Amino acid sequence: MIAQGRSVIITGAGSGIGRASALQVAALGAHAVVSDLNAETAGETVRLIEEAGGSASASVGDISDTAVVDAVVAEAAAHGPLRGLVNNAGVMDVFAGAGETDDATWERCLRVNLTAPFLLTRAVLPAMLEAGGGSIVNIASEAGIRGAAAGAAYTASKHGVVGLTRNTAYVYARQGVRTNAVLPGGVATNIMDSIDPSKIDQAGMGAITPVHQTAIRNAEPTELAALVAFLIADESSNVNGAIIPCDGGWSAG
Repeated sequence: MIAQGRSVIITGAGSGIGRASALQVAALGAHAVVSDLNAETAGETVRLIEEAGGSASASVGDISDTAVVDAVVAEAAAHGPLRGLVNNAGVMDVFAGAGETDDATWERCLRVNLTAPFLLTRAVLPAMLEAGGGSIVNIASEAGIRGAAAGAAYTASKHGVVGLTRNTAYVYARQGVRTNAVLPGGVATNIMDSIDPSKIDQAGMGAITPVHQTAIRNAEPTELAALVAFLIADESSNVNGAIIPCDGGWSAG
């Protein structure tokens, strides 16, 4: 369980894995800070948490902006010791290789998928260290451990998330801060809405997508959220630096 009175930030919590994680974290007793770019969906997540008897508040903005990051951290601090962070917000690329990836796609994927988790991690560490510890969970991807899951930009960004996870776990372990990564495979979320479908590199997608992936079902967001909530909770106190596939067996192939 998570001790009453702690606060946990969950980014991209207006839908999908983020919303499901916010609901499960709040159900364990934490105050969930619902961070999202969309005020309407963030408010809906807060409403669902409160209707279930939990505590939540929204913080709206682009978390790759340092001013927004500061506001999210301040919102969390107003509701108790900041002891948890779930870096979930992300965008997809168009499944293009390096030779077909434009600057805008590359920069957007790196900014949202990697720079934002770095900014938030850096921002929450002082509060966690002062509180005696905390738990950071990064939502990476199968693309963080293989080259055949997405395009060059998304794959590079998620490999970066895995590296950030391992380094943060090692550097702050003795100070009580744990950092782990969850690697989803296919999940029934709206992440594909973050790209223009007309620009998807169909040839690249065919080359990238493993044949065996078609035999593995898409997970529900609640299945990923169950693992996220465990990693945030005290029951996982000896789990640090773990890179955990939650992909129905895709990574085993």
